[in-house]
Amino acid sequence: MADALRESSVINLTGAVTMVVDDSHFGLDITSSALLGFGIKTRYACHSAAEAQEILRDHPIDLLVVDSEMPDMDGYGLVRWLRRSGLDPNAFVPVIMTAAHVRRSKVIEARDCGANFIITKPFSAASLLERIVWVARDSRPFLEVGDYFGPDRRFRPGEAPGEERRADMIRKAQFDAEKTVSDQGGGK
Repeated sequence: MADALRESSVINLTGAVTMVVDDSHFGLDITSSALLGFGIKTRYACHSAAEAQEILRDHPIDLLVVDSEMPDMDGYGLVRWLRRSGLDPNAFVPVIMTAAHVRRSKVIEARDCGANFIITKPFSAASLLERIVWVARDSRPFLEVGDYFGPDRRFRPGEAPGEERRADMIRKAQFDAEKTVSDQGGGK
């Protein structure tokens, strides 16, 4: 995993291969214009998740900006599909989801489908750029847990509160404890 970008790093986005997916022509144009305002040319502008899937199967991208609410397959379904697709490197691409109405349940759904960030429409170009820089600096590892595959959903560093519940981590702790006892006994 690459190290996170330093706070002082300059990010050149002009060469980024970007896909914008929005069933609304207006939404697609506004998002593409905002990206162009800071040097990101939208390489793939898609009006549906199905159109995006076809391109994602054959062409690597660097950034996906996708609307959450679309007919047929919505943005949540597209991101879930992408994360589980096994398409390397696209399964790991940063995803910024846009939504007109962001309720807590939608933020949770965006997080749980594997999106890196959700932004409310209408958004300013500055807030979109801020989110893009944030995902560029994001160093959270990707996890596969149950039916989830995507960036670690925890933002805070350090240990999770409470007792460990992940089976693999419990087994590792038991193994480490047994190894320590064995090493101490074997060193006499």
